[in-house]
Amino acid sequence: MRRIRIFDTTLRDGEQSPGASMNVDEKVQVARQLARLGVDVIEAGFAISSEGDFESIKRIGAEVDGPVIASLARAKEADIKKAWEALRDIKESKRRIHTFHSTSDIHLKHQFRISREEALKRSVQMVGLARSLVNDVEFSPMDATRTELPYLAEVVGAVIAAGASTVNIPDTVGYTVPAEFFEIIKYLFNHVPNIADAVISVHCHNDLGLAVANSLAAVSAGAGQVECTINGIGERAGNCSMEEIVMALRTRKDFFQADTSVHSEEIMRSSRLITKITGISVQPNKAIVGANAFAHESGIHQDGLLKEKATYEIMRPESVGLGSTRLVLGKHSGRHAFRTRLQELGYSLPEEGMESAFQRFKRLADQKKDIYDEDLEVLVSETELSKTPEIYSVLELHISSGTSEAPTARLKMKIGEAAAEHTSGGDGPVDATYKAIAALTRTGSTLQKFEVKSITGGMDAIGEVFVTLEEDGRTVRGQGADTDIIVAAAKAYVNALNKLAAKKAQGNQLRSEL
Repeated sequence: MRRIRIFDTTLRDGEQSPGASMNVDEKVQVARQLARLGVDVIEAGFAISSEGDFESIKRIGAEVDGPVIASLARAKEADIKKAWEALRDIKESKRRIHTFHSTSDIHLKHQFRISREEALKRSVQMVGLARSLVNDVEFSPMDATRTELPYLAEVVGAVIAAGASTVNIPDTVGYTVPAEFFEIIKYLFNHVPNIADAVISVHCHNDLGLAVANSLAAVSAGAGQVECTINGIGERAGNCSMEEIVMALRTRKDFFQADTSVHSEEIMRSSRLITKITGISVQPNKAIVGANAFAHESGIHQDGLLKEKATYEIMRPESVGLGSTRLVLGKHSGRHAFRTRLQELGYSLPEEGMESAFQRFKRLADQKKDIYDEDLEVLVSETELSKTPEIYSVLELHISSGTSEAPTARLKMKIGEAAAEHTSGGDGPVDATYKAIAALTRTGSTLQKFEVKSITGGMDAIGEVFVTLEEDGRTVRGQGADTDIIVAAAKAYVNALNKLAAKKAQGNQLRSEL
């Protein structure tokens, strides 16, 4: 089982995401979390790029124990000496200079305007300078995946001979694909005689969405270090995602025969810290750390998970720092998940009541995106309310209302075994609805109280209505809930009328017995 080093560049390449700039204190905070996470190397900054980066490297080196601390430097004397100044007070075994120079013809011709020979000479000289200052030197041939392989192999061999203990093969522009990258790494292992003297690293960008796949292909080909960032943040489309590479290796150790030393239980905390500091949110369907990564709505999946988690989960949520699997109740959920959640909330309904509540739940799930526990409690209460004999029930309700239109309610109700319809106007849609109900039921009750409250947040929240009716000295309280507040108001009124009717029936029965 090989151990793959994790080189975290969240504080350097990750910070190059638009809007992701961090101040020194924030960088130190992230570095402490990266140490708790257990990464092997923290690329703390680019010393010559700014005073902030220089100070960050110095403070992280002084305040954070554990990982090796690296500073990036171009293959220039001033860069390398500035990196050394930032690192010089750190323990010798914990400092690394990471220097780089382009090797692709397109970069050499159009950006640097130098020959391959000159690029090779500069690279070797600057690796030698860095090696004279620190024992741990890393070199990156920038745009390696668009570099001709014989020349790339020549550069890799030369910088290893000059003192580089790690050679990083970057897919700088996210151009390569897994099968091709595998062959590039294999080619280097087969054509660089001294390659065993260095660790081969990879640094993949995500322009084609292949950064993790390419990094895994490189590991399969023999790479021993992966450069990555928390949440995959970074230049353009980002970098290889640290959490994805770590959990892919851990979950499929059988395939890769490799793992990392990362404490995966710290992954969620790390992800949330980066989101908080940078303001860059994680998409809900993001692997490992997305809000939906361990959430299940499908009834088939939920049923399987409740019977045996391995049926639909290849990782335990606890392994990345989450409390538990989240069964999301929605229109695709089945009876098993619905019953289980009700039991967790403390409700135990008989089979008939459970089926009634489930049917109400399915209708509600078609109306709103998110089903909250409060929604379920309303469904249970409606099920309990349905025990009242239903003499009256709402079949259809149509409302017309507006700033230039008089409110009108067209209502169809079931009264006993018959259906009846009536249209009424009113001061508002609720008033019009209540007048239509009163006309159809011929009630002599008086509305004493009307209350409305929202059960959950959001535009599609359930609204709950309570009404108090009085008739002949009898007072009852009715309740109704719906995503449409007018429908909820109608349900509450009808529920109260059914209670009044039940009380009348009980009173008549008592008088006949006397």
